[in-house]
Amino acid sequence: MGFLQTAPQLPHPWRSDRLLHALLDRALPAERRAALDTDLDVLGDYAVMAWQRASISTRRKPVLTQWDAWGRRVDRIELTTAWQEGPIITTGHAVLAAGHEDHEHARLEEFARVYLYHVASEFYTCPLAMTDGAATALKASGNRELIERALPHFLSRDPATFWLSGQWMTETHGGSDVGNTETVAKQDADGQWRLYGRKWFSSAVVGEAALALARPEGAGSGTGALALFYVETMDGAERKPELIIDRLKDKLGTQELPTAEIHLDGLPAWPLGELAHGVRQVAPMLNVTRTWNAIGAVSHMSRAISLARDFATRRQAFGRPLIEQPLHARTLADMQAEFEGAFALAFEVAHLLGRVEHAATAAHEVALLRLLTPLAKLWTGKLAVQTCSEAIECFGGAGYIEDTGLPQLLRDAQVYAIWEGTTNVLSLDNLRALASDGFDALRTATTCWLEGNDDMHAASAIRQTLDAAARWLDQHAAQRNMLEAGARGLAFTLARCAAAALLARQATWSTNHADRRPAAALQRFIALGLDRLVTPDAGNTALLLG
Repeated sequence: MGFLQTAPQLPHPWRSDRLLHALLDRALPAERRAALDTDLDVLGDYAVMAWQRASISTRRKPVLTQWDAWGRRVDRIELTTAWQEGPIITTGHAVLAAGHEDHEHARLEEFARVYLYHVASEFYTCPLAMTDGAATALKASGNRELIERALPHFLSRDPATFWLSGQWMTETHGGSDVGNTETVAKQDADGQWRLYGRKWFSSAVVGEAALALARPEGAGSGTGALALFYVETMDGAERKPELIIDRLKDKLGTQELPTAEIHLDGLPAWPLGELAHGVRQVAPMLNVTRTWNAIGAVSHMSRAISLARDFATRRQAFGRPLIEQPLHARTLADMQAEFEGAFALAFEVAHLLGRVEHAATAAHEVALLRLLTPLAKLWTGKLAVQTCSEAIECFGGAGYIEDTGLPQLLRDAQVYAIWEGTTNVLSLDNLRALASDGFDALRTATTCWLEGNDDMHAASAIRQTLDAAARWLDQHAAQRNMLEAGARGLAFTLARCAAAALLARQATWSTNHADRRPAAALQRFIALGLDRLVTPDAGNTALLLG
């Protein structure tokens, strides 16, 4: 036979990941650091096994069977192998439960696990994120009865008692404007609340519980009149008849994830708190689910870059490996630098979330978390698409062939910019965070992160760009339309400044431990630019859209 190209191999995601090792070495106390290794190593093993299994399997989609052979409505969903394994992996390695332990590093330890498990899970991490958010919202509600009922299941370390929770917010009106919610909550003769309506985009429909927005019967219109309800979906081994699955979504990516359109026809429900302000009650879960989104995005980038780098050592072109071709090497290095910035920001949010939850923060850090969470989510979501697209190109034609498994990287990456708030929605949320002391908090944090760093060029670039952002905000403060039109560029700029300062902090620590690679990442990241500010021309926009 003629030449056969060796396929890319996935390096062990834990043993080969210098970024994660260095982060945990720097951020965790030694005793906690040592205790984490076993779970991370096994999750890395699972990721390698799952990549190898995917290369010989064509099974990608769940299957919905609505009726059995005798005409009985069953709405049974057959899941992929990774999803069937999900409860065992999740509970056995505390992927979810670790985040709710009683110490300030809990979230960092949780998201280190999530980072290694995410891609291999085939987005089983999506309902895990919803379950984590539900657990957080239940705790915040103070509803003792529901907390005692659901939390032991959501945080179980036994697959036999583990429950997933969905998040049922979106309706046919779609998207972020939940004020148009048409689902109605009615009390029956016994005083039991029941939900009636259609949820157009339902996560974790295979789960045992969900949180759902609904309008109590007789309540007024608008967002403020909505209430947040807890529901359970199963009667033993069978789905409750009041929950009807209309169909599974046929999506661009995340095809293994069973996302459904459902009807609620009197499904029993329990309010978390007051019968109003349900969106406000959802708020505690947003920091959690957006952090899952950001960590998923950087996990995805890590996978794409690891495969592209490995392939570059195996593929010969023009007499030498791709890794030795100057332009190809530069392309990979640029991708790596951008990824390292995204990694630093996403994991800072994860660690900060745990510290805020356990009141172990400095005065400015509550406002900082409020600002960095939407910034990390929106920037990593867009960067994941760009990175995966570039990575596929690194494989040439093979990157475009389905059975290499590579096109799926790009299809799946698109979801990060859509879940948990689109780029535009979160850019506007960033403006609200800035109005609540967010900018001052970022300046304070940046000063701390840059302390001890000897890269004066990087420090100057970060400070100058933050100054430019402050001037931009002042210039447009009285022009709301201009402020909103430029909000995306402002958000990207602030995200990149925060990421650069975090890279500087890691570079300082790593240089003291004889590792210059983080300093190189900082230099490359700064060279790729921080400023994404734009001053929109409203007249030009109107002409182009007219």
